[in-house]
Amino acid sequence: MFVAFLGGLLSFLSPCVLPLVPSYLSYITGMGGAAEIQERRHLALLHAVFFVIGFSFIFIALGATATVFGRVLNTYQQWLERVGGALIIVFGLYTMGVLRIGLLSREARLDLGDKPLGFLGSVLAGMAFGAGWTPCIGPILGSILLFTSTQADFGHGLGLLIAYSLGLAIPFLVAAYALEAFLAWFTRFRKYLRYVERVAGVLLVAFGVLLMLGAFSILSGWLQGLTPAFLKSRL
Repeated sequence: MFVAFLGGLLSFLSPCVLPLVPSYLSYITGMGGAAEIQERRHLALLHAVFFVIGFSFIFIALGATATVFGRVLNTYQQWLERVGGALIIVFGLYTMGVLRIGLLSREARLDLGDKPLGFLGSVLAGMAFGAGWTPCIGPILGSILLFTSTQADFGHGLGLLIAYSLGLAIPFLVAAYALEAFLAWFTRFRKYLRYVERVAGVLLVAFGVLLMLGAFSILSGWLQGLTPAFLKSRL
């Protein structure tokens, strides 16, 4: 869950999402700019919530499909893990910039044109965002979907996609509510965007290697070691 949440956060911080957040907010709210969004922040936050619901629905639906697919191929789970791990390594190398793959650089976006008025329009815009395969979100989301397909537990697979959605949604909602502070922070953070991609790529490669070797429990054990004793006693 932690890794999936971190994947969502890295997706938000990626160079093709983070700089466009003000534009997304302006589009879904129908407001003219940062000043108007900040002035009517509660309304902007409501639109952002419905936008988040839209893309979360798409991600969770993809996770459900991947889990069902994994159940069908349960007999070949070991091979599914190896092939999935290899693909995740490729995604990681692409994210780091080591590999250049034209197919992964393409974007498939549903152009809504003028957004329908109201909160329903924000949900549809979120669904369009979630359905788009962008160079930044694609490798991370695809890696989580590949891992989800190896899980026999339907609930756990969906939980991973919910955690990913939260990682992407929470900072987006914060930006909607405090856009001026977000813009000030982004001005300082902009120079680190290239490092976000590299960190994401390294994590994906490590993730893929563990999955290929069937040693994903190593990561689980390491995370458990970081869990405070008082919290473990209550789990």
